[in-house]
Amino acid sequence: MHIWLIVVILLWPHEVHGYGASSYGAASGQAIRIGLITDDSTDRIRQTFEHAIAVVNSDLSVPLVGETEQVAYGNSVQAFTQLCRLMQNGVGAVFGPSAKHTAAHLLNACDAKDIPFIYPHLSWSPQTDGFNLHPHPEDIAHALYDIIKQFEWSRFIFCYESSEYLTILDHLMTLYGIKGPVIKVMRYDLNLNGNYKAVLRRVRKSEDNRIVVVGSTEGVAELLRQAQQVGIMNEDYTYLVGNLDLHTYELEEYKYSEANITGIRMFDPDKKEVRDLIETLQHELGESEPTNNGSSPITLAMALTYDAVRVIAETTNYLPYQPQQLNCSERHDNVQPDGSTFRNYMRSLEILEKTITGRIFFQGYMRKGFSFDVIELQPVGLVKVGTWEEGKEFEFKRPPQIPTFNDNEENSLVNKTFKVLISVPNKPYASLVESINTLIGNSQYEGYGIDLIKELAEKLGFNFTFHNGGNDYGSFNKTTNLTTGMLKEIVEGHADLAITDLTITSEREEAIDFSIPFMNLGIAILYVKPQKAEPALFSFMDPFSKEVWLYLGIAYLGVSLCLFVLGRLSPSEWDNPYPCIEEPEELENQFTINNSLWFTTGALLQQGSEIAPKALSTRTISAIWWFFTLIMVSSYTANLAAFLTIENPSSSINSVEDLAENKDEVQYGAKRTGSTRNFFLTSEDETYMKMNAYMTSHPEMLTETNQAGVDKVKAGTKYAFLMESTSIEYNTVRECNLKKIGEALDEKGYGIAMPKNWPYRDKFNNALLELQEQGVLARLKNKWWNEIGAGVCSAKGDDDGPSELGVDNLSGIYAVLIVGSLLSFVFSFFYWCLFVFKKAKFYEVPFCDALAEEFKIVISFAENERALKSAQSVYSRSRNSSQSIESLQTDSEQNIPEED
Repeated sequence: MHIWLIVVILLWPHEVHGYGASSYGAASGQAIRIGLITDDSTDRIRQTFEHAIAVVNSDLSVPLVGETEQVAYGNSVQAFTQLCRLMQNGVGAVFGPSAKHTAAHLLNACDAKDIPFIYPHLSWSPQTDGFNLHPHPEDIAHALYDIIKQFEWSRFIFCYESSEYLTILDHLMTLYGIKGPVIKVMRYDLNLNGNYKAVLRRVRKSEDNRIVVVGSTEGVAELLRQAQQVGIMNEDYTYLVGNLDLHTYELEEYKYSEANITGIRMFDPDKKEVRDLIETLQHELGESEPTNNGSSPITLAMALTYDAVRVIAETTNYLPYQPQQLNCSERHDNVQPDGSTFRNYMRSLEILEKTITGRIFFQGYMRKGFSFDVIELQPVGLVKVGTWEEGKEFEFKRPPQIPTFNDNEENSLVNKTFKVLISVPNKPYASLVESINTLIGNSQYEGYGIDLIKELAEKLGFNFTFHNGGNDYGSFNKTTNLTTGMLKEIVEGHADLAITDLTITSEREEAIDFSIPFMNLGIAILYVKPQKAEPALFSFMDPFSKEVWLYLGIAYLGVSLCLFVLGRLSPSEWDNPYPCIEEPEELENQFTINNSLWFTTGALLQQGSEIAPKALSTRTISAIWWFFTLIMVSSYTANLAAFLTIENPSSSINSVEDLAENKDEVQYGAKRTGSTRNFFLTSEDETYMKMNAYMTSHPEMLTETNQAGVDKVKAGTKYAFLMESTSIEYNTVRECNLKKIGEALDEKGYGIAMPKNWPYRDKFNNALLELQEQGVLARLKNKWWNEIGAGVCSAKGDDDGPSELGVDNLSGIYAVLIVGSLLSFVFSFFYWCLFVFKKAKFYEVPFCDALAEEFKIVISFAENERALKSAQSVYSRSRNSSQSIESLQTDSEQNIPEED
């Protein structure tokens, strides 16, 4: 009975970690325990481990029971402790953590006990890293070699994260031999300097725009992100990513950059096993990350963990295995029976189904017989463009392009020609091409609207000719039924389409039709960027509030006064001023009021003084004062840099309400004709009605074009311009002194204008929807807003170091220095004149003669000594010349410097 209780007590704490065979009774020896030591903070590896056990147990007669131990990343001591706990529970196999050094320590311990060790991560030495399903770096290099050969690269840059990844480069160079391409090698490492921008700038300055990137999942993802910031994520650059987790990256922001990003992955995200695992993660962890356009939240480490559990399960079907409880501290021959046999049998299996990463087959210690999906980032997401298999020739097999129009379809647009109105110049929608040659026809125009019509023409098969329709987009008068501008041209049949920054309004739709919006926007305020406020003269005092400075001054005076009083109360502070006299007639106290103030001043400024407290009371208050000043000075120093460098911008207006209230006398206006002006004319909102009244009474504030309004804002005459948010966005990335103020006032969209009841409207709308789904609209906007002619302001804002301090920031310090220096001269001159006056009075000589005599001594800069008496001195003719002024007064009474 007592033995049974002891067994229950020993097993109970570890039983709570077990799962997967509750119905089988793990304690009875009917189940096989396997352990997982994970350093994954997201808990995904653990959930994958549990899910895989639950899946394989449905096919096993002897189930698997999993036990998980969570450890900190890189903590080998903690990991070894948890390994010993798992051994005591009788695990038959152990899955190791991702940290390589920690895994190496655990592998040695498992080898000593003949326990199979599974490492589901990239391994550089499969012979010494236990059972590993990850492709060897040699195979990854071979895949990269075949892809580069298809690219026909004659030179490229090889970017690697750490020295381990040079193994891939070594295999690449071995495959190329002596006739390979020119390879420029660069290292990026986040642990070296905190960012990769220095390396990426070298890439930008080089002539090579083809880049092979190898490294960890986190490292490669961060490299791509910073590459976009540096400006090398565009159509001129091609990236080949050698990390097998490219499908897990956040690639949304790169879809429309037009950069070619190619990579490899080991499994299909649409595979049933992957979908089931994702559903489990969603249920257990509350995550919502389904596969989407070739992407997946399932990392390769999770997939290999799943497959390794499958291998263990298949092995137990062929080889009986009953793991025993072991003790880490016992002798070496206390090992797991059949452990090494079980590990070797795992490598002898060939598994073809029910795995995530495909066929599992080993040649020696290395996995073989697998394949890679070659994937490419396109506007629709990651697209499979080929399959790589060892020993087979690789070729790109991109999906064929499906025609988007049919010549025989009713109302076909094929070979029809339309007259399209544009507004020139009106960047970025349409403008003239800058060229030294004379261009005619459609080739003379460029812009967002031009490219959009070309995309639609390519999709629908029509032809087009562009015509400048001027700056008047047009309006419709309900009373007279008359139209103006571009609208009139379309209504009268002189034009078929109009594309520019033409807003869809109910008024215009009474005269013409619009396509669905190709761009959404709203009215916003364009204004000059807030100017940085000039730093105050005494900005060095900003780290502390006025109250703190006041209390600091009170503390300074209070402690000085306490020192003065305690010095007089403490017998130890009364000293013999003449140590040679053993029995002095009087004692002297060093803590005079002047010395007390000087002592606290020295401590406050971290300089010290020659005064040394002797009594316990004075030393106590001195120590407390030193501690107080230490904290105060440290706090001041810590905040000083921030207060000197941070410059808070001061803006005249921050919202449309400020503009309506005419705050700081800021004037405002809009384009004289168009939807923006009509918005204020028809609005019933009190604020907008007030703004409309202002613009109506000040017609000089209205402009003929948006560009005229932008120029007026740039002139810096306290003028704000109301225009569409997209146009503001375009201008603010090119004019660094301009900024969008507040939120959009409304929501609307730009559309393509066309005749009323036009038969081809639905075709245009469907084509626009397709372009939107394919990411073409976003790519065009990114091209004309953020790439062509942009980047000036963002480049200036890309500052790798702190901003330098100017004279304005430190002017107060110089002022204190100058005033202090002047005061010292005033004090010196006052006491010098007092000294001369007393000396002249004593020797009964005229003050002016004495002053001249002393001045001669002062300006004798080459002399550092002065005669006490001189026959030529003005004092030698005095009857008191034989006496010394020092004999009449003590040093403390004279307040004059002592003569040599």
